[in-house]
Amino acid sequence: MIKFILKGLLRDKSRSLFPIITTSIGVIVTIFMYTYLKGFTEDLVNTNADFQTGHVKIVTGAYADLIEQRPNDLALIGVNDLLTEMNKQYPQIQWAERIHFGGLIDVPDKHGETKEQTYFSGMAIDLIPDDSIEHDLLQPNDSLVRGRAVSSEDEILISDELANSLSISLGDTVTLISDTMEGNMTFGNFMVVGTVRFGVTVMDRRALIADIGGVRRFLDMDDATSELLGFLPEFDDQKVDNMAADFNQKYSDNDDEFSPFMLSLLDQENLRGFFNYTNYMSSFFIAGFIMIMSIVLWNAGLMNGIRRYGEIGVRMAIGESKLHLYFAMIYEAALIGLAGTVIGTVLGLIPSYLMQEVGIDVSSALPDVGMMMSDVIRSKVTTSAYFVGFIPGLFATSLGAALAGIGILRRNTAELFEELEV
Repeated sequence: MIKFILKGLLRDKSRSLFPIITTSIGVIVTIFMYTYLKGFTEDLVNTNADFQTGHVKIVTGAYADLIEQRPNDLALIGVNDLLTEMNKQYPQIQWAERIHFGGLIDVPDKHGETKEQTYFSGMAIDLIPDDSIEHDLLQPNDSLVRGRAVSSEDEILISDELANSLSISLGDTVTLISDTMEGNMTFGNFMVVGTVRFGVTVMDRRALIADIGGVRRFLDMDDATSELLGFLPEFDDQKVDNMAADFNQKYSDNDDEFSPFMLSLLDQENLRGFFNYTNYMSSFFIAGFIMIMSIVLWNAGLMNGIRRYGEIGVRMAIGESKLHLYFAMIYEAALIGLAGTVIGTVLGLIPSYLMQEVGIDVSSALPDVGMMMSDVIRSKVTTSAYFVGFIPGLFATSLGAALAGIGILRRNTAELFEELEV
């Protein structure tokens, strides 16, 4: 029967051309939107993990309640012992210590008087060792615009935008004004040895990157850190949630606000809601195109059925059952859907791959964005992208044919004779 249906479709292009074009367009749009949402979600997760949240984050309970303020007076202490314990309990996780601090950066003139002054957002990381995990996470050396990498604890990197706004030259010594862990005002001189651009608008405005050793002395945070970030080989939301629940049950004490408390990536920066929203939108696009394509193909099937009244009548008159004819039309639609899906998948993957490799720079469109996201939006072509088009492609065409073919089951013998006479 399949051979018979294929011959009919090849000999009568009007029965297949429009449905194939409709199906292909729907599959192209579905695949592109699917890969776009996948890429956007993955980029958001990875960017937030690398720069801000980690896959998991350990802080004190009190710090967690005020985490948006980055209160170093509530920071973790005894970090060396805690790291030793974490490496034993979670050997699959790589840990990174981070100190977040802010304040004023003072740029002196040649007489030592204040020339420029503005606030900065500082992050202290393990910059100097060559084997530091931070070289893979933040990639400060690869993000250099001018200058060189930090080689001593009294050297810093600042964002290229901040350096230009303050007219800071490489080799200039600036004064940082901040608060210590105990709440006292502190001053420290650091040399600017390089400027960086991470491709993340939030970081590129007023970021200041320093080695954690120098900042510990600057802020009186010996054996202390604001946050301890953990990174798995691959992010798994369910695994991370279970790990956080297990850790908090073992180590967190509600009566001790300075006891360690673990947060999963999705429990920070409202990422869980956004993560669920993008998954919902992906399903919505697929379901939406199934409905739209089904309606279009239903109407096409009705028009095609009217044109083929004579053929249908003859086939029923020579003894072909209504049910057999009904399923034959569904098989025919499935073959059309398969052809349209294959064509649509090939054509849909081309712009998806292009956007994955090249991306679209949206930095100029998001000047005031507060979310930790990359300036370049990319799609993500996964294995499922090769198959996701088959859901709307095959289902919609088959559903459209099934709805249009209901009329066949309602035909009666009297109508057949009238149609054959015509």
